[in-house]
Amino acid sequence: MDATPIRVIVTGGTFDKHYDEIRGELTFKDSHLPEILKLTRVTVPVEIELNQLIDSLQMQDENRKSVLEACRKAPERRIVITHGTDTMSETAKLLGPAGLDKTIVLTGAMIPYKIQGSDALFNFGTAFMAAQLLPPGVYIVMNGQVFSWDHVRKDRSKGLFEGA
Repeated sequence: MDATPIRVIVTGGTFDKHYDEIRGELTFKDSHLPEILKLTRVTVPVEIELNQLIDSLQMQDENRKSVLEACRKAPERRIVITHGTDTMSETAKLLGPAGLDKTIVLTGAMIPYKIQGSDALFNFGTAFMAAQLLPPGVYIVMNGQVFSWDHVRKDRSKGLFEGA
């Protein structure tokens, strides 16, 4: 296994939310990715690209096209995208047919990174490894599972992703 560089494209979602104690709500401030990479002691070369900080329920076609363009322009052939889980499948369905010769892995969290019991670290670590091992294509990695972009859906009643 070589140390092929990985690009992490940040789009926001629950993964990067923090609790604003003044407003009493979850909001965005900055990405937690630099802290996560330091904490997990990643030694693979990583480029972090802040594409946007948005709740995926607010994501529009223009936002998804911005993610696609970032993937196209990235010199790295391995990409991890942190994304809100509510519309992650929709973004994957835009990226998949683009036919980029890259391994693109989308992941997110059901509970924000900064909140105890968060699944963010596990999902990110799994996605980071998957990006190194999977062949070119577009995938969603959540809850310890890998799904192809065209065979995945979020079961909102269970809060889990499953094959479609």
